[in-house]
Amino acid sequence: MRAMSTNTPEPVTITLGDGQSVSSLWQRPPQARACLVLAHGAGAGMTHKGMSALADGLAARGVATLRYQFPYMERGSKRPDRPDVAHAAVRAAITEAIRCAPELPLFAGGRSFGGRMTSQAQAIAPLPNVRGLLFFAFPLHPAGKPANDRAEHLSDVQVPMLFLQGTRDALAELEQLRPAISRLGSSATLKLLDEADHAFHVPAKTGRKDAEVMAELLDAAASWIDKIRAY
Repeated sequence: MRAMSTNTPEPVTITLGDGQSVSSLWQRPPQARACLVLAHGAGAGMTHKGMSALADGLAARGVATLRYQFPYMERGSKRPDRPDVAHAAVRAAITEAIRCAPELPLFAGGRSFGGRMTSQAQAIAPLPNVRGLLFFAFPLHPAGKPANDRAEHLSDVQVPMLFLQGTRDALAELEQLRPAISRLGSSATLKLLDEADHAFHVPAKTGRKDAEVMAELLDAAASWIDKIRAY
């Protein structure tokens, strides 16, 4: 167990089942009350400013995070891993988070691709100790190609889910997103960020700033985590 509580990310190596390893960052604030295993999106790794903002913001709200790299990102490749490889990385990260803080209620999820790989892994076989999944911009379909095929596996997820989505997200048009989540029933919660796109950016004409959107998103995530851990 890593008992140190600090807002400074601590490098941790995660060993994968095939003998390879990936990098991760463990960030546990003082008085942490939960832990989120946080996967990155397809185009940027765990140190991207968006990932750092999520981890720092959650730490300020009492949530520890374990950010980690998928193998392709660790190699410097632009081509995402096959699903089975990504799922194995998700499971290895969950195992590491349990080692880091076995006493903390555990959650998992991630940005875009990382959230989808986490939900697929959970749908195939429950992730150990994970109480709920959080999706920061779930990629429901490719841009310009509305569909809900990518949501089909979500009906096999047996833990609560929180979807944090911008209303202008080109990868999750509301006409597709709302019914897909509605079909999941009470296990799924949708939090919409007005005028935000897939990166949670809002146009200047809205009068809102990206930092305000991020604060709203983080408050919603922390509040939902507290609700689920209280069950």
